[in-house]
Amino acid sequence: MTLITRRLAGHLARGFVMILVVATISFFIVNNIPGDPMAARYEKLIEQGMAPEAAQQAVKVLYGFQPDGTLWQQYSDYISGLLRLDLGVSVTRPGTPVLDVLTDAAKWTIVPVLVGTLLSFLVGIIFGVYAAIKRTGKLGDALSISGSLLHGIPQYVLAMLLVVIFATLIPILPADGSVDILYEPGFNGPYIGSLVEHAVLPVLTYALSAYGGWVLAMKSSVVTVLGDDFILAAELRGVKRSIVFRYIARNAILPLFTMLALSLGLLLGGAVFIEKIFNYPGLGWLLISSVTDRDYALMGGAFLLITVGTILANIVADLFYTVIDPRVRSGEEAS
Repeated sequence: MTLITRRLAGHLARGFVMILVVATISFFIVNNIPGDPMAARYEKLIEQGMAPEAAQQAVKVLYGFQPDGTLWQQYSDYISGLLRLDLGVSVTRPGTPVLDVLTDAAKWTIVPVLVGTLLSFLVGIIFGVYAAIKRTGKLGDALSISGSLLHGIPQYVLAMLLVVIFATLIPILPADGSVDILYEPGFNGPYIGSLVEHAVLPVLTYALSAYGGWVLAMKSSVVTVLGDDFILAAELRGVKRSIVFRYIARNAILPLFTMLALSLGLLLGGAVFIEKIFNYPGLGWLLISSVTDRDYALMGGAFLLITVGTILANIVADLFYTVIDPRVRSGEEAS
């Protein structure tokens, strides 16, 4: 069995255990929320003329609770359903499986997060290299200041600033929803153009909020590599500066690939505030809506999907770092 195969097997086993732990914690938190989480739905059924006893039982069935089942029986049913990828049925969307709702919402989060993060990564590492090499000049100072400034602004504040600038003061971009409802869905120019137009501000928010971190991280990594012995030896031997630069960039960027994979997983959870501000129908928006509507099956599913995304990001980061850095492979194989 190769090193990568062993690491993958170990990560998958630990990831499976972590998912079960998160699912268990979510289940018992939901079942121990103060008050009756089904009260709002119960009152609506009473207002519609249903008898109290019938309404009470209907609400319990709707929320996936067995009227006569113990808490541990409910937990056992929940875990067995989870192993079959059955997360229950959404209360706010009667008859619709939670997994279908999450799958539909995931694409609205994954695409903007992926585009924004990759864009900020590419720009950030380039500017980070120049910020390190030109750190004693005005260009280096300007790049470092821009990185520190954007890194210190919370995502939701940055999102609101972009709304004020590009949707209010200079109204050139929409700041609400994911597409104009006037256009017919399909592979046509107006609909695709509307999708892109509505995605600009969320993507820009992801990119700008992550840019500062990449600049500062890359600058720090490059400065560290600049002091390594092999760089000094190469310069003393008269190696061309372009070749030395490639050595510096290649070694400095290795730790950032791990950070990139982790950030993609973590941003799935961080999308809550951004999607709420832009009313963008992704996982973050869905999570807030499920809390407001007391759709606990959907809420637990959203938490679980974000957890799975973070765990998978950790696995990809570790495996990718093992592949691109021969020092990791040689060190573990020797041990």
